[in-house]
Order: sequence, then C-alpha cells, then structure tokens
Amino acid sequence: MTNDLIDARGLKCPLPVLKLEKRMASLGAGKSLTLLATDPMAKIDIPLYCRQNGHQCETTSEGETLRFEIIKSA
Repeated sequence: MTNDLIDARGLKCPLPVLKLEKRMASLGAGKSLTLLATDPMAKIDIPLYCRQNGHQCETTSEGETLRFEIIKSA
C-alpha cells in the first residue's frame, strides 16, 4: 500500500501543499504516499495540486483529519 507519510496536521495552507511538493520531487513515479491534514483548505488545495501535476489523489476523512492517498504520475 503506502510507503510514505506526511503528517501535516495542525499546519495551515499552504504548508501541507509545500510539504507534499517537496516530498513528491524525491518520490519515484508510481510510488504512493499518504498526507494527513486538519486545515479545511487542504481539501481543496491538495487535490488541485495533484490534478495540476497529473497525480492520482483519493480523499477520505477521519474525524477532523483529512487523509489524502496520492500516487505519483509517471
């Protein structure tokens, strides 16, 4: 399943997106990661970043925590 975790809980946007962008730069194509966030704006910003860069992104929520399962594009 996932091989990497970014815990961005408690951080306000754009920090979760910036952390994701930095990690994606070092991640190989086809690899996956999970990002956890509590900022409601992440629900918009993370999928938007993924769409703009061609990555797959599935969003679920667990209480106040948003969970993004992201697969890097080739």
